[in-house]
Amino acid sequence: MLEKIGFIGLGIMGRPMALNLRKAGYALWVHARRANLMEPLLRAGAVACSSPQAVAEQTETIITMVADTPDVEEVILGKKGIIHGAKAGSLVIDMSSIAALTTRRIAAALAEKGIEMLDAPVSGGDKGAMAGTLAIMVGGKTAQFERALPLFKILGEHIVHVGDHGAGQIAKTCNQIIISQTLAAIGEAFILAKAAGVDPTKVRTALLGGFAGSRILEVHGQRMLERNFQPGFKTKLHHKDIKIALQTAHELGIAIPGTALAAQYLNVLMGTEQGELDSSAMVIAQEQASAIYLADDSLPKDSR
Repeated sequence: MLEKIGFIGLGIMGRPMALNLRKAGYALWVHARRANLMEPLLRAGAVACSSPQAVAEQTETIITMVADTPDVEEVILGKKGIIHGAKAGSLVIDMSSIAALTTRRIAAALAEKGIEMLDAPVSGGDKGAMAGTLAIMVGGKTAQFERALPLFKILGEHIVHVGDHGAGQIAKTCNQIIISQTLAAIGEAFILAKAAGVDPTKVRTALLGGFAGSRILEVHGQRMLERNFQPGFKTKLHHKDIKIALQTAHELGIAIPGTALAAQYLNVLMGTEQGELDSSAMVIAQEQASAIYLADDSLPKDSR
């Protein structure tokens, strides 16, 4: 018999992930701060709960997928949090992207109650969540990783046990560093091409066949050219992740200046109330800095 699963957080990522577990036959108890987000799961046969504590009281493994570090703390350790409902031997799997130090502190608090924890942040966006093809980076004990592996195989394809508590979050932070700087590089390349009077669309096609080719250039480069900034992965969430990266670097006493520059582009979007756009929209800030706009059909005067 399949174990009972709880799922907390049913946003753009959590909802399709929970639906995939339900489709695989798992009995599911769910909670979301906004009740309307539970409707697709309820139609699929999941049971609604009034709080994270109520979810934990009914289940053996509880997955959380919420927006930020304070949200995870509230859901797990708060007044009506998982810690107050979970039984000894239960497993909490946090698939949010948060600070590694907080993850370790939460894991220690749960361990005092005999509750296990894994941190298992993901990459792949909403499309990967829907298709069940996410990359999953896992931190925690080997025995708990093996226990959760059947669930991970439903949710993703590339699953790596990185190390002990917090290691999954560090891997996700590294992931976001690479993505942010790659987005910035693609935006700069397209703007340079446009300023030189060369079609950025054809430049993208040419680059995809060489060492510069990447999934980010393929997908997000096309987003930039089409001005399709429907998320995807929201700027406000990428902004949050890069803030975590910079804070982690500060705590470790290391320099990550490329990430700091990418953060400034995200800051521009946040400051102009564009945080709901896909993070590939950072090209908007780059266009403004150079007064070169990819959607403008005219060529710069110096390139004619």
